[in-house]
Amino acid sequence: MEQVTIQSLSEINKAAKSVLQMIGKSRIICFYGSMGAGKTTLIKAICHELGVTDNVASPTFALINEYRDRNFSPIYHFDFYRINKIEEVFDFGYEEYFYKTEGICLIEWPELIEDILPSVDVCKISIITNSEGVRSISKL
Repeated sequence: MEQVTIQSLSEINKAAKSVLQMIGKSRIICFYGSMGAGKTTLIKAICHELGVTDNVASPTFALINEYRDRNFSPIYHFDFYRINKIEEVFDFGYEEYFYKTEGICLIEWPELIEDILPSVDVCKISIITNSEGVRSISKL
């Protein structure tokens, strides 16, 4: 299992680089972790490493934000925390994003949509926080 440990927020960019290596060529990246584990913060750092110049924020109410990397390829940032039923995901046309050939999908709270995730091209990342606030980021 690949793993990186973050002792403090000052190490987030280094961790983002490590996570990008873990991801490899996967297009769908799922971030698992409890509330406050740092999913959005890590995604912000990953986007920064990919050259995104836009403000990266959690799409909690919009469900999805779109950014462009340094090569102008799309990055789709999903946050499914507030969905009440899977039909909400159907309504915005998730297939277009998950099955596109261009760009990557960064997904917060993927456990709420497990049944509709593609069976291939998916990388699962776990973020666990211990009592001292140290985060362990692992590829599942």
